[in-house]
Order: sequence, then structure tokens, then C-alpha cells
Amino acid sequence: MAQKKLIRFAEIETFPNVLQHPQNVAGTWNKFFINNNLIVLELACGKGEYTLGLSHLYPDKNFIGVDIKGNRLWVGAKKALQQKLENVAFLRIQIDEINEYFGSGEVSEIWITFPDPQLRISKSKKRLTHPKFLRLYQQILSADGRIHLKTDSPELYNFTKQVIELYKCILHTDIDDVQTQKDIHPALEITTHYESLNISQSNKVHYLSFSLPRILPGIEMDKLLHAKFKEQNAATDVINMESGITRDDEEDLYYFNDSGLIIFTEEYLLNRGYCCGSGCTNCPYDYKAVPEPQRTILLTKRKNAKEKNSQ
Repeated sequence: MAQKKLIRFAEIETFPNVLQHPQNVAGTWNKFFINNNLIVLELACGKGEYTLGLSHLYPDKNFIGVDIKGNRLWVGAKKALQQKLENVAFLRIQIDEINEYFGSGEVSEIWITFPDPQLRISKSKKRLTHPKFLRLYQQILSADGRIHLKTDSPELYNFTKQVIELYKCILHTDIDDVQTQKDIHPALEITTHYESLNISQSNKVHYLSFSLPRILPGIEMDKLLHAKFKEQNAATDVINMESGITRDDEEDLYYFNDSGLIIFTEEYLLNRGYCCGSGCTNCPYDYKAVPEPQRTILLTKRKNAKEKNSQ
């Protein structure tokens, strides 16, 4: 795995659609795309599923996926090049530096799709809808710019609703369960890698769309927010400290096989707690939910592989 990452890191250096910590790009993105189309960001984009999906839906807009994980960016950037998407780019930076790479009003929309919900109280400031980040977004968003959050975490969803209320943001759309909607917007039908994992196991996908007020309240409001968050989530924090699993941990809980398919590790499947019946390569439950005769076939295949490796 380490060798594969090194190969990908070297390869994205040659990708024309990937910029890594570039200098003096704020205010120049329309020159990069060679057009004056609106610019939309996907923050913590991972493999860029939303960046790519939105670019197909809106070919008259420019999309930039932002993440610090080069190994993940490689996947989306490679697909964008293969699909010859000229309205797609990827930016490898820390998100808390976002205001250094875009000019005032240069961004029309921000999508935050299935970010790490940062469930521990001590990490609440790392939530991408925390006021700390909203103040950065305000520096680069246009006056009518919108922020979209799509998450399977009820904690992050409710936290963001609380932020919207306390900080006088303008709420445009609030959908508690996207999958139950009859006339779902095409943009919400795009599925990310993390959405397919259903890490929170809530079986719900939440969506919020909102705009920022002209002036955001200061740190005194932050103190009130943190006090409420601590009070509401003290019990949850103990549970999450025991489990200790975050979205960033996921990178060590799966890998890609030679065909490019995601293979979950035994550790991930153990944490999930049940056999899904899909015949996962590293299933620790002896495929008990897989119907016959496929279960016997898989068990025999695994036994033969172990005997071969032991020789």
C-alpha cells in the first residue's frame, strides 16, 4: 500500500488538473479554466465523486475538489483526465488555508459532502460547518453564495442547524432524509464513497443548504455554541472515544485491488459488527449471511488461498 501511494504521489505531480499548494492563484481561477464561468468547491472531496458528478450536471460551471490527501485526489483527478473534463480541477491544501487560494467573492458555492463529523467534543472546531470555517468561507464566497452540507451524521446535521440559527445564517433547504424524497434534485443523487459505507449506520442522508449573513457573530457566540455542544454531546463523546473510528481512519480500513475495486479490511468489517452477505474478501464472519452455494464456494476459495500462502 505504501508503495502504491508513493507511485500516486509522483503521478499527480504530472497531472495538469491538480495543483498542490500553488502560489499566487487567488483571484486567477478563471484564467486557469480559460473562461468566466462560476466556480464551485467541494471541500474534503476525497476521491472527488461530487466534483465529477456536478461537473457533468453543470458543464457551464467550473468545479474544484479540495483535499489534503494526495492518494485520494489521484482517483478523482485520474477519472477527470480520462473523461476529458475541462471544467474540473483539484487543489491539494489544508482547508483551514482556503482563504489564501481564492479571492474575495471568487467562489459561488461550496459543497461539503460526508465530511468527518468530528464527534469528539475536543475536535468540534474541526467540523467544516463550525463558525471558524464559516468565517473563512465568507472571505471567498460571493454575496449570494451558498453552502451545501450532505451527511449521514445526525450529530453534524443537528450541529449545523444550530450554527445556522445562532449565527443568523439564511436557511434555504432542510431535508432530514434525502432518500425518502419523491422529487430529489439530481445533485443530491450523486453518491460518494463514504455515503456507500454508511459509517454512522443511521440509514439516513441529511441535507442543508444555507447562505451566510453579511456579518457573522464573533467568538462570544462561539463560546455559547461550545457550551451547548458540550452539554448535548457529553455522553456521545464517551462512546466515540471508545470506538475511536473517524473518516480519516478509513484510509487504513480499506484498499484497492488490481481491478480498482474497494476491498474492506478485516478490522473494518469487525467494527461494522455483522456479515452483510456480499461475500467480502476479508469477511471475519465465515460468510454466514451469504446464501448457498456461494457461501461454500467462498469458504473453499479462502481455504485454498491460505494453504497456498502457507507453502
